[in-house]
Amino acid sequence: MKAVLLFFALIFAPFSREGISLDGEWPAIMDQYDKGIDKKMFTDAKPAGKTSFVEFSYEGGLRLKVPGDWNHQDASLWWYEGTIWYSKHFMATKKAGRRTVLYFSGVSQRCEVYLNGEYVTEHEGAFTPFEADITEFIQEGDNFIAVRVDNKRSKEAIPAMSFDWWNYGGITRNVMLLDVPEVYVKDAFLRLDDHSHETIKVDIELSEKTEGVPVIVSLPELKVRKTLYTDSSGRVSGCIKARKLSLWSPETPVLYDITIEAGEDRVSERIGFRDITVEGTKIILNGKPFFFKGISFHEEIPMERRRACSPEDAHVLVDAAIGLGCNAIRLAHYPQNEYIVRYAEEKGLLIWEEIPLWQGIDFSNEETYRKAETYLNEMITRDKNRCSIGFWSISNETRPAPDRDAFLSQLLAYGRSLDHSRLFASAFDVAYYIPEVDEFRMEDAFAGELDVIGINKYMGWYASWPKPASELKWNVFMDKPLIISEFGCEAKAGVTGHSDVASSWSEDYQEALYRDNLTMFENIPNLAGVSPWILFDFLSPYRQHPVNQGWFNRKGLISDKGEKKKAWYVMNEYYKNN
Repeated sequence: MKAVLLFFALIFAPFSREGISLDGEWPAIMDQYDKGIDKKMFTDAKPAGKTSFVEFSYEGGLRLKVPGDWNHQDASLWWYEGTIWYSKHFMATKKAGRRTVLYFSGVSQRCEVYLNGEYVTEHEGAFTPFEADITEFIQEGDNFIAVRVDNKRSKEAIPAMSFDWWNYGGITRNVMLLDVPEVYVKDAFLRLDDHSHETIKVDIELSEKTEGVPVIVSLPELKVRKTLYTDSSGRVSGCIKARKLSLWSPETPVLYDITIEAGEDRVSERIGFRDITVEGTKIILNGKPFFFKGISFHEEIPMERRRACSPEDAHVLVDAAIGLGCNAIRLAHYPQNEYIVRYAEEKGLLIWEEIPLWQGIDFSNEETYRKAETYLNEMITRDKNRCSIGFWSISNETRPAPDRDAFLSQLLAYGRSLDHSRLFASAFDVAYYIPEVDEFRMEDAFAGELDVIGINKYMGWYASWPKPASELKWNVFMDKPLIISEFGCEAKAGVTGHSDVASSWSEDYQEALYRDNLTMFENIPNLAGVSPWILFDFLSPYRQHPVNQGWFNRKGLISDKGEKKKAWYVMNEYYKNN
């Protein structure tokens, strides 16, 4: 018997519902040759008598903290790519008229879930949540869960075989056991109306297709309480007047307490409202031009060489971006955990969030497209009520080709069918200086379909300067807002050297390169923002220089030891003046 996946269920889980945390230490077994199914590792097997035995045991062996990657928890797992089985006993009570849902915030990269020896569900995609109704599997009292986790890279996966960040494996985000009534709020989307800054649009769906159920939406601070009634499909759509509504912005990140009640179900949230559009070459936030003063970072605490997974970790990353002077962040290159997204929203950072379609994707593969659609769906479903998300990005550094163009065009149309209240973007590395016309140009038919164009351009690092930075002109999608979504170079903190010698790996070269790039950006007429690469040095198997890299990409403005490099001060001053 298989559980039914509830991809659209429990839209506010796990932050706004009652539940039991399953975080903590989980006994685990490495399964390098994938023999776990044959050996029935999904059971808590014990010898049946004097003449029987089992060839594995969760007791007395490896124990892994959840949430957390396995790589940093045991020296033997640092480079490990393969399968590990996690297990846990937990107590549960069966309740009449209630349903039990097992919720995973993120497992890297794919997994299968078993409960009390029975297959429950599976999921692929390290950076989005999934859940399953386990009411029919749960037992009164003691229960045993086993999760087969596999982080092996594959051609059909997203991301695929090669990517410039560490391939962390494990149950890297929180796990919860949630308790809901038979009829519950399955999906909800609250956002500002397209035509009024005093009206909230509401779309809510219940778990059952029942007509006439009252659904109450309340905003106590605004003294708003609206009752809507479901149609025959169990959905409600409507508008709520909120005449004293204050809009969220980086300067005033206003959030409101909101409750949704439907029968026995009640969810509570904090939601803000903002309006983001494009007018010509300008990004318009709440009716005013917005200049994207951003930075990228990975979901990683480099000082400890591990995945970021806690509220405290979110503060480290987000506060560092704020300290730089940012009003925006680009979550590279995947949906990061909700602690980061929610804390950034509280602190007033506009977010560019993307799925990990990062180079090397098999665009001719129908299964790969299905996975991309699922990824985009799961990202938007999780975060569509986060007003700080201003941009959905669907790819990074993909190259024009017929199959790629068709793939991304179809994916973009699908994304817009889910949410048209945000801007859609991608980042490209195909803008080049053309000597014959003495300017930068870009040929990419798909890019023209987007609202905002991101350009990754490493002048002075991967591309040499054809002339002084002040003389370089740009002619790239002049009718659209353009964000320099990546630029920079590597430098090892504390190293000094010639400011014109790239191989010095020096802070001096990085500082000079940043100044030259900022000078060049003054000649981009449609520039709508910049986002250097990257906030912190980060781990990557690509980076093999034994002296200057040591498996770290050293493009960070801050080192893996928390040291600010000279280029940090260049960007900090730039953001103060723009």
